[in-house]
Amino acid sequence: MIKRTLFYYMSVSRYSTSLLKTGDKLKQTRIFSSQDLVDFSKVTLDANPLHLDSEYARNGGFKAILVPGMLVASFFPRIIATHFPGAVYASQTLHFRLPVYVEEEITGEVEATSIRGSKNKYIAKFITRCYNNTGVLVLDGEAMAVLPTLCPTQS
Repeated sequence: MIKRTLFYYMSVSRYSTSLLKTGDKLKQTRIFSSQDLVDFSKVTLDANPLHLDSEYARNGGFKAILVPGMLVASFFPRIIATHFPGAVYASQTLHFRLPVYVEEEITGEVEATSIRGSKNKYIAKFITRCYNNTGVLVLDGEAMAVLPTLCPTQS
């Protein structure tokens, strides 16, 4: 299967003319490949066989190789930085709800819950969520980022 990444902004009609506001959602959709897991394993030195060996994963009670939760969670800073280049990711809480499998389409979403100005930057809090291709929540939490602007960049 071809790895693909889709970018979109929930309020497309306001996108080019407004600033980020509380309640706005930013989303991306992605399919994690087996090569993504190999690359992640090399960078993190995490060789957990649940992420690399399909037989091991099946013997562990899973239907296929699992995508590492932290790899899925890396979606959130990516979404924010895509729309706000130069953003600094400050914190993240995570709740891993269900397994994510290789070649499964996942949609990551960040929803602004509060925004305040601080000098020449903005501190934004977000609810973070990932859904599988059937719309089931697989991961959620909260994040805080320092944004250089409230005007999202079109991708």
